[in-house]
Amino acid sequence: MKNIAALLLLLAYSIPAASQNTLPNKFWGVTIDDVGNLSSIVGSLSSHYQNPVVRIVFDEWQPATNYTQAVNSIDSVAYIMGELLDSYYFNQYSKEQWIARVNEYLNAFGTKVDLWEFANEINGEWLGNKDSVIAKIDTAFGILKAANKKTALTLYYNYNCWSNPNNEMFRWTVQNIPSRIKSQVDYVLVSYYEDDCNNYQPNWQIVFDSLHTIFPNSKLGIGECGTTNANKKKEYMTRYYSMNITTPGYIGGYFWWYYKQDCVPKTKPLWTTLDYLIELNSTTHGIDPGKRTKQLR
Repeated sequence: MKNIAALLLLLAYSIPAASQNTLPNKFWGVTIDDVGNLSSIVGSLSSHYQNPVVRIVFDEWQPATNYTQAVNSIDSVAYIMGELLDSYYFNQYSKEQWIARVNEYLNAFGTKVDLWEFANEINGEWLGNKDSVIAKIDTAFGILKAANKKTALTLYYNYNCWSNPNNEMFRWTVQNIPSRIKSQVDYVLVSYYEDDCNNYQPNWQIVFDSLHTIFPNSKLGIGECGTTNANKKKEYMTRYYSMNITTPGYIGGYFWWYYKQDCVPKTKPLWTTLDYLIELNSTTHGIDPGKRTKQLR
C-alpha cells in the first residue's frame, strides 16, 4: 500500500498541472516563428486591443529549454498555442523521437501553453508515410489528453492544388483521421496560403460547415495564413481577420504566419493594420476583451 501511495504521489508531481487560462471564444491569432528580439515581440503583442493567441513554433531538434524565456515572457501578455513541430520536419522524426519530443515540451511548458498543436498541415504530401503520420499524431493526442490538455489539429487546404488527390484535405481527413480524434480534438484549424493555390479564394462558409460535420464536437478556425507579396499583405490580412463565418464553434484564429516580420516592432504599418482590424471586428461583434482585463499569472 505504501508503495502504491508513493507511486501516485510521484505521478501527481510529474504530470504538469492543467493550464490556468480559459481560452477565449474568439481567437485573434498570430504566429511567432522566431523568438529572437524577444522584448520587441512582447512589446508588439502586449499593445494590441485584445490579447492575441500566439502560436509559438517550436523549431526542429531544439530542446525545450531554448524556449523557456520566450514562453514565460509571452505568457504574461497573451494566450499561447504551442506548435510541437512544423509539418515540413515531421517526417524527420521517428515515432520514438516524436514521443520523446512531445513529453519533453509538455513537461517543460504544461502550465504555460494553453493549447497544443500536435498536428500541423497533417494531410500534406510532404509529411511522408501515411501510416507513420497517423501513428505519431494519434500517440501525441493520447499523451496530451491523458494530461488533460487542450489540443489542436491543423489541416492543409489544397483545393485543386494538391500533388496527390489522396491528400486533398477532405478526402484525407475522412479516410485517415482516427475516430477518437474526430470526436475529441478540441480545435480543428485550417492552414491556407493563396499564393500556393493559384490565388484561389475558397468559400469558407462551406468549408467550415463541411468540417463541422466531420468534427461535430470541435471548435473551428483558420490556423495559418499570410503572403510574402508585400503589395498584398494588407489586403490579405484585412480579408482574413474580417471573415464572418456562422458555423457553430467557429473561433476565428488566422494566425498570420509573418507576424514577427510584419508587425515587430509595433511601429510597422502592418501592426497598425492588424490592431485596427482586431478592434473593429471586436467592437462590431461585442467581443469581451478577455485576458487583457484579467489578472495575469
